Amino acid sequence: MSIALPSTEYIARTVKIALEEDVGTGDLTAQLIPADRVSKATVITREDATLCGRAWFDEVFRQIDPRVQVRWNAADGDRVRANQLLCELSGPSRSLLTGERSALNFLQCLSAVATETSRYVDALKGTQCRVLDTRKTIPGLRLAQKYAVRCAGGTNHRIGLFDAILVKENHIAAAGSIAAAVTEARKVNSKVMVEVEVENLDELQQALAAKVDRILIDNFSNEDMKTAVRITREHENKGIELEASGNMSLETLRTVAETGVDFISVGGLTKHVRAVDLSMRFA
Repeated sequence: MSIALPSTEYIARTVKIALEEDVGTGDLTAQLIPADRVSKATVITREDATLCGRAWFDEVFRQIDPRVQVRWNAADGDRVRANQLLCELSGPSRSLLTGERSALNFLQCLSAVATETSRYVDALKGTQCRVLDTRKTIPGLRLAQKYAVRCAGGTNHRIGLFDAILVKENHIAAAGSIAAAVTEARKVNSKVMVEVEVENLDELQQALAAKVDRILIDNFSNEDMKTAVRITREHENKGIELEASGNMSLETLRTVAETGVDFISVGGLTKHVRAVDLSMRFA
């Protein structure tokens, strides 16, 4: 699988911050080991997972000590099994010990996002619906988490507030109406996607009339979602997409997808992260 990584500058910056937190002025405990000692180590996963985060793992050791060598046995996006060997490392023992925690932190966090996304992607197989991430991400790691979503077959929503316009209830209230908000949105930037959140079928009709690109139907019942799909598909403004949101779970995902919506957004892909259980052991 080949998924575009965030820039090398971004990866280096996030790793630098992590190492500043963990290593600070130096690893005191690693100094118990003779400076000239060289070791080998392996990393395994203790549970089934979707792997993600190799570039961050590698960058940790590159910044600590370029003499550390990492040889991977799995790629980002691969589905790995419990007790599978992920990579082998060799290099100065002190450097391996110093980088262990930070490297594993990135790998277990991003693999967690990819693993959870894989579950949602699997639940949607056979439908035309795609799962979207949101802006509910760990501060400073948004691009990394959104990369993990892509590795698992998910789809990115807007990256931030700068690359698309999502008009929500407070924007509508402040602007005075959906039509007024959308008119202003087109003036702000006519080239980006304009999406409007609606809470009922009347607001759906207003959004359709405003000729938006996508409509976010929030907390609709399944019956109302089906109605929203029918109304949208029959509307003269063709090509408007529908995104469902609001308390989505693996248990409800398939039923929602079968209403005919184009996307389902799930904040839990990046917000409810439970780290994948990984282990690094010296040989």
